[in-house]
Amino acid sequence: MRSGFVAVAGRPNVGKSTLVNALAGEKVAITSDKPQTTRRRIFGIANGDDYQLVLADLPGFQRPRDPLTEHMQRTVDSSFEDVDAVLFLVDARDRIGAGDRFIAERVFSLGVPVVIAVNKVDRLKAGHIATQMATASRLGDFHALHPVSAKTGDGVAELRQELVGLLPEGPRYFPAEQRTDLTVEEQIAELVREKAIQLTRDEVPHSLTAELEEVGEKVVRVALYVETSSQKQILVGKGGAMVREIGTRARPEVEALLGHSVFLDLQVKVRPKWRRDERMLERLGL
Repeated sequence: MRSGFVAVAGRPNVGKSTLVNALAGEKVAITSDKPQTTRRRIFGIANGDDYQLVLADLPGFQRPRDPLTEHMQRTVDSSFEDVDAVLFLVDARDRIGAGDRFIAERVFSLGVPVVIAVNKVDRLKAGHIATQMATASRLGDFHALHPVSAKTGDGVAELRQELVGLLPEGPRYFPAEQRTDLTVEEQIAELVREKAIQLTRDEVPHSLTAELEEVGEKVVRVALYVETSSQKQILVGKGGAMVREIGTRARPEVEALLGHSVFLDLQVKVRPKWRRDERMLERLGL
């Protein structure tokens, strides 16, 4: 039995959460094309007959600008302690540059194997992929280099096998049927936040968070917090159209999680400067 922990590192929006979901075999982390979607460390757990691969999906490396991003960067820093390997993602569709080299300096100094995955290779020409692979290979003394598409699944099985091969012998840290360390309550709040991020304009997602207030047999109540009245107007929408659409998109996944039908009640609330409120951040588990 092999088991262990692999930290997943990379710049914001390189596809870390999508790849963790693909490696775990089901959705464990929300995804969007907006940076800062992942705000906490989330374990995605890939279970096999003779292995348990625990992937730590982390916020992207960033320069802290407020208490929320300070918490996020501390989460990244602390998550590299006691890992068996690092999965370092770069984007095949974007220039590999200073941000990637900054992360490379950190992860290659840890003294554990580093596997580089060049993500988003679907629909790219072979020559472009080869150029990006060559550039990625110069980031540091890597253990292995894999082209993958988290979106289509290309190369994911081979990458999973590579990572499992780096794990030591050990016990299962989680039950074999478990796919994430998030509680059901945390998963519900994250699902609602995901749909809200996907539907709202660029000025809202960074200021948006969600908190489960009640989960009952028939009703699930979630509060969506923003920082200004204008953001609330966007989130509610004309005649409540936006918040209803958020609920419509989130409800099927919430019901699948709970195993039964529910009424999903969403309330939009203004909490000025919540990203700077240490008490609020602690309450949200951030």
